[in-house]
Amino acid sequence: MIREKKIHQKERIKQAIEELNTELCEIALKIHAKPELSFQEQKAIEWLTAPLIQADFQVEKGIANLETAFRATWEGTPGGPTIALLAEYDALPGIGHACGHNLIGAAAVGAALALKDSCPDLPGRIVVLGTPAEEEGGGKIIMCQKGVFDDIDAVMICHPHKKTMVLRGGLACVDSTFRFFGKQSHASSAPEKGISALDALINSFVAINSLRQFFKEDVRIHGIISKGGDAPNVIPEYCEAKFMFRASTVKELDVVREKLYTAVRYSAEAVGARFEVSEGLVYAERNNNKELAMLFQRNLELMGIEVSDPPKKGGIGSSDIGNVGQVTATIHPYIEIGDVNAHTPEFCQAAGSEKGLKALNHAAKALAMTAFDLCVDSDSLQRVREEFKNWKKKQNVEVR
Repeated sequence: MIREKKIHQKERIKQAIEELNTELCEIALKIHAKPELSFQEQKAIEWLTAPLIQADFQVEKGIANLETAFRATWEGTPGGPTIALLAEYDALPGIGHACGHNLIGAAAVGAALALKDSCPDLPGRIVVLGTPAEEEGGGKIIMCQKGVFDDIDAVMICHPHKKTMVLRGGLACVDSTFRFFGKQSHASSAPEKGISALDALINSFVAINSLRQFFKEDVRIHGIISKGGDAPNVIPEYCEAKFMFRASTVKELDVVREKLYTAVRYSAEAVGARFEVSEGLVYAERNNNKELAMLFQRNLELMGIEVSDPPKKGGIGSSDIGNVGQVTATIHPYIEIGDVNAHTPEFCQAAGSEKGLKALNHAAKALAMTAFDLCVDSDSLQRVREEFKNWKKKQNVEVR
């Protein structure tokens, strides 16, 4: 009887999503057509919060001292958990929404609206958190540092991808800017008076490449020259490179950084140049909550959506969702939008396509139904929370 009642309620949730579908698609397409870079998502935050304000969610903008972050809260009946649905909405330079964040934001909003519409007596609190700057800047990391996730029982986000998965991992990651300082001189008439910052930079690329064979196979190193000089007949006094380093965990990442920075420093000193490095925020490895992921998978399968296994080796990137998973029970499943690779023009096109909008619909339904499960099934919620607490104990970190 209880099971039949839950199934009936989930049908109501799915119907609520269908009734919202046109509005959600319009929001996603508007964000897609007007891509905004990290920390600049002014239009997106207005489009995403407008329907939440209209539905009487308590909406706070600029949380965690981030202008384009927001929190929208709906209180059901007392005594239930607090479930957060995460919205992303920043784009990539040059190729727009080639990671599909326009779909992520709309799906989170749709799931929350559908829960309020179809389950007015839901025991719990539903929170939509607008998290800016996933691509560059780590908005969720800043929000973690400000305590935004401390009182949340479970966090979910659903990301577009080339296939549907619920337990794909993520590498720890940091971006670094290398700055090289030399001495300017005429490259032909007085080369002996110059110190080439460019040679220091090129030597550093060679040194980094020579170290690759000595790292574990999951380590990823990629960089570009962002400034290489101004004229070929002037010895460059300043050059710059931008790198991203990834490893399986933050601890492994520390080992990689120490070796690389030492190699680069010596490469600069070899030609008499000076070297400085500055880092962005560290994206932690992903901690997927398996109990929560299985709830999400069952809801996908309830809709007839096939779930694929994650890659056994390679094939993963990084996200600031990893830092959220260090604070509370978190999942980051994926929904298929087509046979396209992320961060490409083809993926951007798919994120605005009919298939992409259909994936938005599926993501919103799965998010809403899983949040419903957590609110009405205390046993499921307890298993999710126990898994997280046990993981915390293994990390030798105090459990809240």
